[in-house]
Amino acid sequence: MREISVNEIIPVIRNLCMDANYNLGEDVLDAFDRGIEKDESPVAKEVLKELKENARISREEQVPLCQDCGLAVLFVELGQDVHVTGGNLKEAINEGVRQGYKDGFLRKSACHPFTRKNTGDNTPAIIHYDIVAGDKIKITLAPKGGGSENMSRVTMLTPAMGIDGVKDFVVNRLKEAGSNPCPPTLVGIGIGGTFERSALLAKKALLRKIGTRNPDPEIAKLEKDVLGDINKLGIGPMGYGGNTTSLDVFIEMEPCHIASLPLAVNINCHSARHKEAVI
Repeated sequence: MREISVNEIIPVIRNLCMDANYNLGEDVLDAFDRGIEKDESPVAKEVLKELKENARISREEQVPLCQDCGLAVLFVELGQDVHVTGGNLKEAINEGVRQGYKDGFLRKSACHPFTRKNTGDNTPAIIHYDIVAGDKIKITLAPKGGGSENMSRVTMLTPAMGIDGVKDFVVNRLKEAGSNPCPPTLVGIGIGGTFERSALLAKKALLRKIGTRNPDPEIAKLEKDVLGDINKLGIGPMGYGGNTTSLDVFIEMEPCHIASLPLAVNINCHSARHKEAVI
C-alpha cells in the first residue's frame, strides 16, 4: 500500500486549474491551422486566426483563454493500492481548486441554483472517481464553461431509431445550438448505459485528443459521418459562417437496457481545456 498525503494532491490541483485555463492544447491549435487552410470562407479563416492569437496571448501572458473559466470538473483515477493520508481526498481536491482559482485570477462561477449567490471560490468541484489498478492517482481537470454546457442534451431514444436516430439528434442539436456554444466546437457523444451514464460518457469523450478515433470501426465511421454533417450546417467559427463548425466528434458507447437507447451530447467550445497529472 502506497501512502499519498493530501499535501501532495492540493498543489497539483492548484496548478492544473491555471495550466488548463492558460494553455490550449496543441491538438486544438493544429485543428485551427487545418481550418485556416481548408475553410472556404475568408471570414472563417480570419476568425480562426484570431482564436490562435488569443491562445498565444493567453499562453505567453499566463492569463485565461476565456472570461468563463468554468466549473472545475475532475476525473480522478484512484489506484486501489493508494492510501490517502492527512485528510479527506474530496476536501483536498476542493482546496486545490480554491487555491488555483484564487491565485490564478480565474473567474469563479459556482453559485446557488436559485438565489444565484456565488460560492466565492468556485467550489464545490464536480468530481468523478474511478478505482483502477496500481498505486498512483491520475487527475484530469476539464474546466467547463456555461455557454457550451447549456447547449448539451440527454435524451432517451427508442431502440428502433438506431444509428440514424443518433445522427439526426446530434446534428439537429448542433443546428439548434448555432453560435451559442462558441464554435468551432468539440462534440462528445455518449451512447448506451443509462440516462446518467450516457451523460458521463459524453463528457469523458471530450478528453480525447483531436483526430483520435473510437477503436470500433463502425463507431469510428459514425464519428466521421457526424462531423461531416455538422460541418455542412454552415454555422462556422463563432457563427460567422463557413465549414469549420466543429473540430471533431468523439463517441463513447456501452451496452444498455434492451428497451432503451440512451444518448447524450456534450458540447465543448473552441476553448477545449483539459490537463492531467499523475501522482
